[in-house]
Amino acid sequence: MNIINKDILNTIKAVYFIGAGGIGMSAIAEFFLKAGIYTAGYDKTPSRITDNLIKEGAGIHFNDDINLIPGKIIDISKEDVLIIYTPAIPESHTELNYFFTNNYTVLKRSEILRIITSQSKVLAVAGTHGKTSVSTIIAHIFKSAEKDVNAFLGGISKNYNSNLILSTNPKNAEFSVAEADEFDRSFLKLFPKTAVITSIDEDHLDIYKDLNDIRNTFEQFISQIDKNGNLIIKNTLKIHPEVFPQHVFTYAFSEKSDYYAKNIKTNSMQSHFDIVTPEGIINDVIINIPGNINIENVVAAAATADIHGISHQNIKDALFSWQGVKRRFDYIINTPDLVYINDYAHHPKELSSFIHSVKNLYPDKNLIGIFQPHLYSRTRDFADEFARSLCLCNEIILLNIYPAREDPIPGVSSKIIFDKMKLKNKILIKKEELPEILKVKENSVYMTMGAGDIDEYTKKIKSFLLKK
Repeated sequence: MNIINKDILNTIKAVYFIGAGGIGMSAIAEFFLKAGIYTAGYDKTPSRITDNLIKEGAGIHFNDDINLIPGKIIDISKEDVLIIYTPAIPESHTELNYFFTNNYTVLKRSEILRIITSQSKVLAVAGTHGKTSVSTIIAHIFKSAEKDVNAFLGGISKNYNSNLILSTNPKNAEFSVAEADEFDRSFLKLFPKTAVITSIDEDHLDIYKDLNDIRNTFEQFISQIDKNGNLIIKNTLKIHPEVFPQHVFTYAFSEKSDYYAKNIKTNSMQSHFDIVTPEGIINDVIINIPGNINIENVVAAAATADIHGISHQNIKDALFSWQGVKRRFDYIINTPDLVYINDYAHHPKELSSFIHSVKNLYPDKNLIGIFQPHLYSRTRDFADEFARSLCLCNEIILLNIYPAREDPIPGVSSKIIFDKMKLKNKILIKKEELPEILKVKENSVYMTMGAGDIDEYTKKIKSFLLKK
């Protein structure tokens, strides 16, 4: 592999992405497209994301075949080409091995993200859940306040209909908002000016030994914050203080911390509250997205903006105009008679937080959850916890596992969750059977949950529910 430097963005002529349709990968692919650099790549399956990349000029194909790699990649000097891959790609991937064997410059997504953001003040959001929402809110506040900011997001911001937000001078932005992903220890490539830590829970046990290993790795990430920088951390998280940077701030939903919400009033359309800060109160904050989980995320984002000198009025104005993130507490239908919410929750803690937030909004309604487990390993490792979280619903429709990057594991299926659920109204089906099983029931809230392709069914579910 060739040695790279920060000037690579000004010297390369083409970029090739292996796993181009991933939510994090596609933001970087779009960055290069916007920079006028020829961009192409491979992904396993077509999606809305790959459709958008193709519309913007990227050459994307869907079979692992070196003969499909465009000539604009193969026919130019290797020194002019950058290959970027996601760690979710298997080691046996033909195209990836071709580039390694032929001594191209091959980087993981986390490595190119570090290079892209290295000239800016990095605002990194880490956590086993919550990072997409928090980073998207931070990006929107900074953009609304006319700060010079790029943002590389793990979800589609509804305000910008994109997972990429660019400054007017993308290669030299003052700030970069980035999700610091713990999978494959990728976040250890980042050296932030400010970091937010939302949660530290057991996950990715195919990568980490146990919770202690995860916590130690988060502490290593925290130790990489600029020594004169800032750590914003949820008040319940236990971290050894010797790894802290100079400035440390705690945040919480409503418990007293450096930043927290009070005077909270919420309904199915809006949340009203005040945000307490070390230097005063941001009064009468309104967000047009309900749910206690969203209030907590807003507090973390507001803390980041406040620390970097954005005025309370600008924060308040930006929060009022924030439209949310697709697949995060995402209302598909929101009427007095019918509610359908789609959420990316795919970890037991995320499911519990999401379902509790829905329960708080609709305490007298019947909660019908449709859940698609994500990964065989996660299903195996957290079957008990998934069963407990899902039992917070009144009814559950459980779908087969979405495998993502994994091969099947013998003896592991959605049935191991299903059998552990102490819930009378439960059913286990294939995703394709969903339209036949779904019934419209009065006084009910419908929820689809999961990080797989259940999102591709939201339009069908919406159409079905509205027609009945």
